Amino acid sequence: MTLTRREREILALLRRDPLAGAQAIADALGTTRAAVNVHLSNLGKKGAILGRGYILRQERAVVVIGGANVDIKVRSLAPVAYRTSNPGHSHTSPGGVGRNVAENLARLGTPTHLIAAVGRDAAGERLLSETRAAGVRIDHVHRGPHPTGTYTAVLDADGDLVVAIADMAATDALGPEHLHTARELIGHAGLLVLDGNLAPGVLSYVLDIASATGVQTLIDPVSVPKAALLAPLFATGRPVFAVTPNVAELGALTGRAPDGAAGADDPELLRAVAVLHERGVRHVWVRLGARGSLLSTLDEGRVLLDAPPAEVHDVTGAGDAMLGAFAHALLGGADPADAARYGHAAAALTVATSATVRPDLTPRLIEDALNAPPRRTT
Repeated sequence: MTLTRREREILALLRRDPLAGAQAIADALGTTRAAVNVHLSNLGKKGAILGRGYILRQERAVVVIGGANVDIKVRSLAPVAYRTSNPGHSHTSPGGVGRNVAENLARLGTPTHLIAAVGRDAAGERLLSETRAAGVRIDHVHRGPHPTGTYTAVLDADGDLVVAIADMAATDALGPEHLHTARELIGHAGLLVLDGNLAPGVLSYVLDIASATGVQTLIDPVSVPKAALLAPLFATGRPVFAVTPNVAELGALTGRAPDGAAGADDPELLRAVAVLHERGVRHVWVRLGARGSLLSTLDEGRVLLDAPPAEVHDVTGAGDAMLGAFAHALLGGADPADAARYGHAAAALTVATSATVRPDLTPRLIEDALNAPPRRTT
């Protein structure tokens, strides 16, 4: 199939907004609606699109299933004093691990569907509106009786997380019955990303679909308590493509106690990684904070990846950017180690801003960061 330059430009716009009308496309390209209609007709005849509202025929979308909530970030203006009031400022934005990963993917140009649960309230309406505007498909988001979830994070003056409180009742109530209409979508995904905030029953249901259809699955454990609930789901009969824990979450997943301070050479950490490989996980990507990460691949060895330098303004959303960029690079054909480096670069770019999802995130921005010369130190 050979496409003209204009047809490729139209496809690029449709990746960002599959429901875009001919007039919106014409305005974006500086041409006429009649000309766009001719190009759309030709794209349909060539099999490049299936019609208005559909992703490209030859591209497989990422399906992200997980939490969607409102982020409330409160940052102290001085070192935090406990058990008393602290001067600071607050900011509210769309959030949720799954939702954030989906937005990062969409901003990078990957066709992305989000499956999540929000309330039938004004907060849910705003959350969906802003997520859709970022390019994420939200057709399968469930509107339930529980209020839209909130994640309240308290940051110190340096932007590091002090404590966070998550009200995830809407996500907790999401059950397998709410995903029945999305079975075909899940079974045909190019990649499936699962957020550990999901109930074990939902995760088990989705992993069964992925296992039966051969869909590669990435799982973010999210937290130590959530990782402990996830642990029984890993079995050799139900393979998982990649799991992305930090050291503490790795311990909760395996029942072992790796020493986070010891780094990637800690024997207990390596034994914990081996446990996940034995349970059917092909890639174990352990996040080591400022020291980077360890990517271990079944039967292929380990790679230690350095974290790129970053000026930290706000750490919220860094892991979500890392996972979203990792998935984007994998779907684009990158090998896992290069995809992990791509994820590190996206995380470094994100923590340098106050945004949970960096609004100007693009593949070019990440590639420029990866190719930038190392900073000179004095």
